[in-house]
Amino acid sequence: MLERRRYKYEEQEQLIPMINEIRVDHPRMSARDIYLKLKPSCMGRDQFEKFCMDSGYRIKRLHNFRVTTNSLGVTRFPNMIKDIEVTRVNQVFVSDITYFDIGDDTYYLTLIMDLYNREIVGWSASDNLRTESTTLPALHKVITERGKANLKGAIIHSDGGGQYYCNDFKALTKSLEMINSMTEEKVYENSHAERVNGVIKNNYLYPYGPTNMKSLKRLLDKAIFMYNTGKPHKALGKLTPKKFKETVDNEDNSASYLPLSTVNHHYHRDKLSIKKVNVI
Repeated sequence: MLERRRYKYEEQEQLIPMINEIRVDHPRMSARDIYLKLKPSCMGRDQFEKFCMDSGYRIKRLHNFRVTTNSLGVTRFPNMIKDIEVTRVNQVFVSDITYFDIGDDTYYLTLIMDLYNREIVGWSASDNLRTESTTLPALHKVITERGKANLKGAIIHSDGGGQYYCNDFKALTKSLEMINSMTEEKVYENSHAERVNGVIKNNYLYPYGPTNMKSLKRLLDKAIFMYNTGKPHKALGKLTPKKFKETVDNEDNSASYLPLSTVNHHYHRDKLSIKKVNVI
C-alpha cells in the first residue's frame, strides 16, 4: 500500500511541470485533452481536472505544491547552483523530464547534462513517469559515462518533480555522495536542462521520426551521440561537447581559468572567444 502511494505521489508531482510544458506548446488545450494526452495512472479524468483547477491551471499559481515535506516524509532540496561558478566537468549536472509524442501515444524523455561542457551523460525513454523508468536509469548512465568515483561531491540539479526526491533516487545519490539541488520558484533556475531537452526533442527526434518505444530508444541514443559529438556550441568556442571536454582535460581547469556563473551566464577565458553561455 505504501509503495503504491509513493508511486502515485511521484507521478502526481511530475504532472505540474509536464502540464506547464504542454500549455506552452498548446496554450488553449483543455484539462480534459491534457488528461487524454498524458494518461496519468495516478488519477482518473475527473480527479485530474480538479487537480488542474486546484493548481490554478494557468501554471503560475503553484505555490501550494512548493512544500518542504509531505505525508510520505519527502524532503525537497535547496538550490545549490544559484550564484555558483562551474569550473570543471563532473561538478554540476542538470536534469529535466519532458514528453514526446508518437502519434496518439505520449512517452517521456529524461536527460542529464554536465553543465560545464554541455555533454548529455545520462538519458532514458519511458512510457510512464515512475522513478525506475526515468531518473534512475538516466543516473545509472551517468555512472557508466563518467565513473562512480568522479561523481563524489557533484551537484545534481533538477526541478521539483517527485522522481528527483523519492527514496530510491535519494538512496542512489547518497551512495554516490552527490549533492541534491532543486529549483525554487523561478523557471530559469533549470533553463539549461529544459533547453537541451527541447533541442533533442525538436531538432533530432521529431525529424528522425520514431514510430514506437523500441525505435524511440534507438533514435534517442543516436540523437545523444550526434548532439555530443557533432553539434558545435557557441558557448564552447564553437566546439562540440565531447571535443571541448577533450580540450579542457589537457588544460588548466583552475577556478581562475574558466568559471561559469549560472546567474550572470558569462564565461571568462583568454584562449577561447567565449562570451555567453545561455545558448545551447
